[in-house]
Amino acid sequence: MFTGIIEELGEVVSIEEIGDSSRIRLRGPVVCSDARHGDSIAVNGVCLTVLDRPEQLAEGTGEFSADVMAETLHRSSLGVLKPGSRVNLERAMSLGARLGGHLVQGHVDATGTLLSREPGDLDADGTPRWEVLRFSLPRSITRYLVEKGSITVDGVSLTVVEAALDSFTVSLIPATLELTTLGAKAVGDPVNLEVDVLAKYVERLLDTRTLPAALTPKDAS
Repeated sequence: MFTGIIEELGEVVSIEEIGDSSRIRLRGPVVCSDARHGDSIAVNGVCLTVLDRPEQLAEGTGEFSADVMAETLHRSSLGVLKPGSRVNLERAMSLGARLGGHLVQGHVDATGTLLSREPGDLDADGTPRWEVLRFSLPRSITRYLVEKGSITVDGVSLTVVEAALDSFTVSLIPATLELTTLGAKAVGDPVNLEVDVLAKYVERLLDTRTLPAALTPKDAS
C-alpha cells in the first residue's frame, strides 16, 4: 500500500526484454537506502518487487531491479519507458506513518493521455504558480471520479478539479511540478491512472444489496 506522495525522481538504467516480460533496472538512492529483497516500490504508480539479493543492495549503488510481467506492460505505460526515462518512486507505506495522500494500491486501472496544460497565475518573474492539466479518462472508470475526490496519476496522489465523462483536470502546485514527472509531461504522453479503491468497494457493496432477495450468495456466483 502506498500514499501517492512521491519520494524521489528516479531514472531507468536499463531494460532487458525476457520473452513477453521485461526486467527493468532503476536508480533511486532514497528508496534504495533501506530496500530489501522482496520489498514493494511503486514506479510511476505501478507496484513492483525488488529482486536484488541482500549482498547486491549492500553495494550501495542506489539501484534496484524489478520484473515487469506482460500483463503489467499491457495495462500500464511502463512499456514506453527506455533507459534515461525519469520515473516517480515511492516506497510502501509503514503502519503508523502519516497518510499524506490517499490509499494507493499500485494497481493501475487504466491509462490516459495528457490532453492539455494551462498555466495559472504567474509570479513577478513569469513563473506559473500552478498549472491545470487535463487528462483523458477511459469510460470504464468514469463512474469512480468525483470533483474534489482523489485519483492517482503516474503514482501521484491528486485532487480532481473537474470530472467530465471522458476527461478530468487537476491543478498542480510548483512543488509537484518540480518533484514529479508531471512537470515535464508533454501533450500526448501516456499516464497510469488508479482510482480510489474505496469507490470500487462501495460500488460492489451496493451491487450486492440490489441482488434479488431470492438469490443466495451461491446462486449469485
